[in-house]
Amino acid sequence: MEYADLLITLAHHDNNPNNVTIAFTMGWKAAEKGHKAEILLLSDAVHLASQGFADKINIGEPFLPVQELIEKFISAGGTLKVCSACMIHNGVKEEQLIDAAQVVSADYVVDALMGAKKSLQLN
Repeated sequence: MEYADLLITLAHHDNNPNNVTIAFTMGWKAAEKGHKAEILLLSDAVHLASQGFADKINIGEPFLPVQELIEKFISAGGTLKVCSACMIHNGVKEEQLIDAAQVVSADYVVDALMGAKKSLQLN
């Protein structure tokens, strides 16, 4: 398995819009520079992969709204992974997820963390 150059773990949603904005800004910029970038949504952050949830998060200039950042991150080649156990715990159903979201297990999370070249943890 090929692991990310930059793995960003995120455990917040609209309860910490600054960390959410930083995660997707850095992920987008890394992917835009040609790095294999991955954002891994854990805990409350799994809500961000739900259709429409990110629309309400915007901390203002000089940052872009989170929904736009997610789109730029994915368009630049970034991958978005969502913890399956965290989804169950937080009541997020797979059919609610945006198309780009990929559901992963705890085993994947451990392997991705251990195999990534670098990580940014916003927890």
